Amino acid sequence: MTPLGKRLRELRSQKGVTMKHMADELGVSSAYLSALEHGHRGRPGWLMLQRIIAYFNLIWDDAEDLVTLARSSDPRVTVDTSGLTPDATNLANLLAAHISELSPQSLERMTQALQKELTEAEAEIKQE
Repeated sequence: MTPLGKRLRELRSQKGVTMKHMADELGVSSAYLSALEHGHRGRPGWLMLQRIIAYFNLIWDDAEDLVTLARSSDPRVTVDTSGLTPDATNLANLLAAHISELSPQSLERMTQALQKELTEAEAEIKQE
């Protein structure tokens, strides 16, 4: 399941609607919606995201959060490290080779550590 799929399931549950009902309202098949929720389908296009946002009547921050989740929900990620350092290539390959072996807790810790590093790097760039 992707981050977007998890959020869609939460929103459907809060609204008390079935996948079939939501699919009918969006004009897509239940199979498509199921594949989207379970991460067997790539992230939806802009128009579909807008339809989902309207369906759940999301405004401002909630709508922006859903778009952000969609951006980070492609289940088939490609990392191009050409032109980067050997360390970058090593990191990408280590993650690709072992991500399926990591526990949810390990993934959370690694995500938090990376987000912290990125935030600090952005702050350094702003200070320059």
